[in-house]
Amino acid sequence: MATQHRRYRLKPGVVDEFVELWAQQVVPLRRQFGFEVAGAWASTADDVFVWLVSHPGDFAAAEKQYYESPERAAISPDPAEFIEQAEVVMVEAVDAPS
Repeated sequence: MATQHRRYRLKPGVVDEFVELWAQQVVPLRRQFGFEVAGAWASTADDVFVWLVSHPGDFAAAEKQYYESPERAAISPDPAEFIEQAEVVMVEAVDAPS
């Protein structure tokens, strides 16, 4: 399964508002497009939000469909308005040593 690590540096003081928007609008819509959310973490002290999102099929094609959908365009406010900087990378699971 393809997994994407997304780390956002948010505008100061908006972490709680962003998390609410993400949980109420972004996650349900991502799931509607076949994505799975593996976890999310926030730091209000540092204005950082990190999450892992996966897709069992063609991640790039599914993400393109998601971002071009009228449902994504209808998310309000636009989550991008909260983000100062985004780092997005594809990651692969590795086994931890025992």
